[in-house]
Amino acid sequence: MSFLQEKDKEYIRKLFSEMQNNVKIINFTQEIECQYCPETRQILEELVELSDKVSLELYNFMTHKDMVEKYKVDKVPATIIEGDQDYGIRYYGIPSGYEFSSVLEDIIDVSKRDSGLNAESREMLKQIDAPLRLQVFVTPTCPYCPTSVRLAHKIAIENPFVTADMVEATEFPELSMRYNVRGVPRTMIGDEYHVEGALPEKQYISKIVEYFKALKQKQ
Repeated sequence: MSFLQEKDKEYIRKLFSEMQNNVKIINFTQEIECQYCPETRQILEELVELSDKVSLELYNFMTHKDMVEKYKVDKVPATIIEGDQDYGIRYYGIPSGYEFSSVLEDIIDVSKRDSGLNAESREMLKQIDAPLRLQVFVTPTCPYCPTSVRLAHKIAIENPFVTADMVEATEFPELSMRYNVRGVPRTMIGDEYHVEGALPEKQYISKIVEYFKALKQKQ
């Protein structure tokens, strides 16, 4: 059974006509103990058929240890959207529901090799000068979550020190419990600080920069 309906394919083809450069999607999967790995793979396989500018590479999480180490993947299903370089965009869990739109928009941004952030945001992000991991916890039925996911991924595109993960909260319950995720979206900045809810660009980035500085002072 196809994940994408014909009307969806028509919309995506039109959207992908805006792409400027090639984009590679990398999917890490495994055949056992991964409930949504087959569905995630199917979504991505159907997606790349809609543009000759989008390609897909598949890796087994258990056997392709060199690639797992290269991309620092620590759970599956994992999806990476890459352009001429690894921009630090990560999806952990099936990118379905509202998050499917995030994947499409990320592909467009990566094809343009540009975050799309405003000048003030770009300037603020220059203060992040050491590795920082963002984890945005979401659920597929959350209409506010894509706002945070997209901003986190734009930050990762803009700043090479940042890796930004979308984490589907119900697929990784132990991680959700570890970070006390009781509502989504919830963005973890490192392991100590968090931002609740979907904030506007300036406020969201200000918080992340503020917490980065706090983490750096503790080191």
